[in-house]
Amino acid sequence: MFSKDVYIRRRETLLEKMAATAPQGKRGIALFIGNVEAPAQYKDNCYKWRQDSSWLYYFGLDDPQYAAILDLDSGEQTIFADDVDIDDIVWMGPQQSVASKAAQVGVPHTAPYGDLDEAVAKAISQGRRIHFLPPSRYFNTMKLSTLTRSTFDEVSTVKSGEGHHASEELVKAVISMRLIKEPCEIEALDDAGALGQEMHSVARDSIELGIIEQEIVGKMEAITLSRGWGVSFPTILTQHGETLHNHLHDKIIEPGKLMVIDAGAENNMHYASDFTRTYPTSGKFSPKQRDVYQIVCDCNELAFSLTRPGITYRDVHIASSRKMLEGLSALGLVKGDLDEMVSLGIAGLFQPHGLGHNMGLDVHDMEDLGENFVGYDPDQTRAHQLGLGNLRMARRLVPGHVVTDEPGIYFIPALIAQWKESGKDCGHVNYALLEKYYDFGGIRLEDDVLVTEDGARRTGPNRLPIQPDDVEAAMALAKEKRLSRK
Repeated sequence: MFSKDVYIRRRETLLEKMAATAPQGKRGIALFIGNVEAPAQYKDNCYKWRQDSSWLYYFGLDDPQYAAILDLDSGEQTIFADDVDIDDIVWMGPQQSVASKAAQVGVPHTAPYGDLDEAVAKAISQGRRIHFLPPSRYFNTMKLSTLTRSTFDEVSTVKSGEGHHASEELVKAVISMRLIKEPCEIEALDDAGALGQEMHSVARDSIELGIIEQEIVGKMEAITLSRGWGVSFPTILTQHGETLHNHLHDKIIEPGKLMVIDAGAENNMHYASDFTRTYPTSGKFSPKQRDVYQIVCDCNELAFSLTRPGITYRDVHIASSRKMLEGLSALGLVKGDLDEMVSLGIAGLFQPHGLGHNMGLDVHDMEDLGENFVGYDPDQTRAHQLGLGNLRMARRLVPGHVVTDEPGIYFIPALIAQWKESGKDCGHVNYALLEKYYDFGGIRLEDDVLVTEDGARRTGPNRLPIQPDDVEAAMALAKEKRLSRK
């Protein structure tokens, strides 16, 4: 946990923000439901424990079956949880009391978990508004539905005003706070970055022809478990990078392929990293691979150079897409006026995803609260084009934002065939030449970026090699070390 003052200050700030949404006496309560353990096969064999991120942000307690109420009118704060009994102690050993844990984060009042039902029922009977965030876990959905006497759809839908639905007012207040990272959070993100960079270095140095991909995954994920919570999302390691989220690791590493490794670490404070690199399995890029790789690398560097306060990340995405089309045009894969191709969204054929997303306690930070609420300013409208329409973070950047910079180029035969049949490209795509790339795969290059007062910096202490010469040099050194050990 951070210091007690961090959590006290965050809750006080939240109370102040919520005070602006209604007059005194009509603000109601803010209800926070922490996660519970989820059985994998039977009651006592559970999936790996992970606390709700908004709960961690405001209360910091990393224990199952906790809840809290903030009274938005009186300011009173209460944590609801149960002390352990002798049966628990037999299996778990002595545990701190709920009151002592609550005191560590500056909450003065506690009550048994079962009293939560009565507290919420009382607030409802008094006609008070119940503010809560949209749940991402099934138990929390059921719990909120029962507490508020509402349907699953109602508690999962974000609206403003009266009614037992997720509170748009609370969602916006929470997002406004969690989007801007505090110094202690930036330190935690750098720590997660260091862990992620180490896991990626181990992965790169383990690439060897003839072994199974799973061997590399095991080595890199061991790093995250040795000093952190584990991976921040299921590892993507594949020689079929044209499948954007390929989680299969059962292939033998073959010569001449490109291996996309998209993986991140979650440190013990639950802050995440998310990096991607693409490697030639043989240790050297072919001329064809290098040409496409260099385009993606240049897009990554351009996006970083443009990232600064005042610019929208939507504009950074568009500039990166234009750079990509410029490179693809030089290869003969697209043709025509660059501005027209950008306007038509031709880049979406090669990069169906957006340039990046927010980072923090979640690898896609706060998207459980609503992707448009998190990633778009009120004056922005989401596009409908493939690629730009999938941009998760479009906001005007301010100091404290942490975003990913992850351009990619993918040759997806099914998508190419669909565009060709529909004529969606308006004659800008050279399909005859593109057929020669059907077995190419894909390339993605990703860094995590902190927006600073005067520009931006990448998180983590040691940026992973990214220029093609540097990648080949790092792989050659790793191969030399492997041979010396044999």
